[in-house]
Amino acid sequence: MPRIIIIYYSKTGNTEKMAQAVEAGVKSEGVEVVTKPVNKATVEDMLAADGIIIGSPTYFGTMAAEIKALIDKSVIYFGKMNGKVGAAFSTSANLGGGNETTVLDILKAFLIHGMTIQGETSGGHYGPVVLGEPDEKGKQECQQLGKKVARLVKKLSSK
Repeated sequence: MPRIIIIYYSKTGNTEKMAQAVEAGVKSEGVEVVTKPVNKATVEDMLAADGIIIGSPTYFGTMAAEIKALIDKSVIYFGKMNGKVGAAFSTSANLGGGNETTVLDILKAFLIHGMTIQGETSGGHYGPVVLGEPDEKGKQECQQLGKKVARLVKKLSSK
């Protein structure tokens, strides 16, 4: 069975709420999912998954240091994540606070690993972003992200 891991860092609980909504979307597609805060996640967890979704608050226009540290550790497995599906989401305190740059920085790391990224034609084109606590629209976009990644993982793992 295909497997997706959701890894997040959340100081205030907002990014964790987004992770839970993403998880609900994955589960609705019948794909196995494991959700872990970054301090409990390992690069080996990422290797064991077919899809990797990372969520981070925005700090100084990019991902939290804890997320960056995990991604930096993944360099020892360069080339081993080729073909896995990747996605990202983010929270910030302010409009124009760097949500999109945070998501793009995570996606750039995934692309360097050779991972597959699917864009979105509506909502957050790069991945869901919210200001503060996710509202219903933000939660729906997170659930859609989980569904989209699960569908793509199923499609790619069936070949």
